[in-house]
Amino acid sequence: MYQPTVGLEIHIELNTKTKMFCSCLNDSDEKKPNNNVCQICLGHPGTLPVINQEAVKKVIKAGLALNCQVNQDSKFDRKNYFYPDLPKGYQISQNDMPICQKGFLEIDGQKIRINRIHLEEDTGKLIHPENQDYSLVDFNRAGVPLMELVTEPDIKSGKQAREFAQELQLIMNYLEISSADMEKGEMRIEVNISMSKKKNQLGTKVEIKNLNSFKTVEKAIEFEINRQLKKLEAKQEVVQETRGWHDKKAVTFSQREKEQAHDYRYFPEPDLPPMFFTKEFIEEIKKTIPELPQAKRERFKKEYQLLDEAIEVFIQDKHLSYYFEKTVSELEPNLSQEKLARLIKIITNYLITDLKGLLKGESVANEKFLIDPENFAEFVSLIDDNKISSKAAKAVLLEMFNTGKDPSNIIEEENLGQITDQIEVEKIIQETVKENFKAVEDYKKGKENSFQFLVGQIMAKSRGKANPETVKHLLKKILE
Repeated sequence: MYQPTVGLEIHIELNTKTKMFCSCLNDSDEKKPNNNVCQICLGHPGTLPVINQEAVKKVIKAGLALNCQVNQDSKFDRKNYFYPDLPKGYQISQNDMPICQKGFLEIDGQKIRINRIHLEEDTGKLIHPENQDYSLVDFNRAGVPLMELVTEPDIKSGKQAREFAQELQLIMNYLEISSADMEKGEMRIEVNISMSKKKNQLGTKVEIKNLNSFKTVEKAIEFEINRQLKKLEAKQEVVQETRGWHDKKAVTFSQREKEQAHDYRYFPEPDLPPMFFTKEFIEEIKKTIPELPQAKRERFKKEYQLLDEAIEVFIQDKHLSYYFEKTVSELEPNLSQEKLARLIKIITNYLITDLKGLLKGESVANEKFLIDPENFAEFVSLIDDNKISSKAAKAVLLEMFNTGKDPSNIIEEENLGQITDQIEVEKIIQETVKENFKAVEDYKKGKENSFQFLVGQIMAKSRGKANPETVKHLLKKILE
């Protein structure tokens, strides 16, 4: 029986201020073509590159976060090939002495080994006008620092490949070395797939290039596994080649025979010195690594007893998770475990439903967001203490979101406080019962819907300020 083996090559643009070997701006949002260019990144004769130290630090940081060995000795090489958007006719990359090697990233309990992480410069970008017989080239991207991560062939499915890429993107965000936005081309994925009957033997490798979404990665791998499997079962040869992905047809298609490493004629870059990193330099970078997604998942489960779905919302939005923890820290000290658990549940529910709905995709880190954690902690405490109804809570939260006001002041100004006087609630219930004689009779005949109707009428009469549970308890008592 044939088994698939998948390896990934992932390119990630680093968010340095300037390009890899010159002082041109590194700006993925630049709309004007060929605006951020100079003689160095355009490869003019006689120009000399200079290494961007910040880019090197970011690759080391990524390697340490991914359990890699950082090589103290490293260098850049020339990778020779011709392509219209490669201005120099070669790319400054790394061949035999990458910055990082031998790491891993754990996905669902399985370690996916990382062969290497190296640093290179990005190419320009070709633009193909529709129905024209020419292409345009924009060199704004040429020379941008590009980190390339290569996995070992440990991945067994499209789903696992997608999860690896998604977790890697998340880690890049936590490290703040790249937003790795696939829509902007800041993260680009290529996959290598082969099929073999023997456990430790690889079949003929086929590469699929330029996959631009996580969904596409999964679909392309699953299609290619099935394509190769059908060929092998029909005793046909699988050709080593580079294939592309046709999104509309959802199929891979042949592009060219795959180049071998020797076709690139690598040799050490003569215009750049070799690099040596001291242990102290590496250790200083290690100290800047924050808590990473997997560690945060485990801590949130243990510390806050949250459900996996809620934890994942916080993991995917690190600023929301910081806000959540800051809100919890603003709760009154020395609360009972039972009350604290209740409040954490209310905080979680309002953050990932109501507040995210109001934010409409914006971040709580945005300076326009006005609700400070102290006020949000007060807000959830008022809900737990039955000072406001759930309906009133929505109105209070909206006002807090729009103005940043203290929730107690909003409740007082808008007269939104919950009715706590039981005699007043009983009075409203008695009036409602007298006004809805038929509904009362229907309830006595066993029609449960009539009870809910009466509760609704009472809540409306109290303008949502009566506690629903209190209303239900007292109404049942009066009716009986």
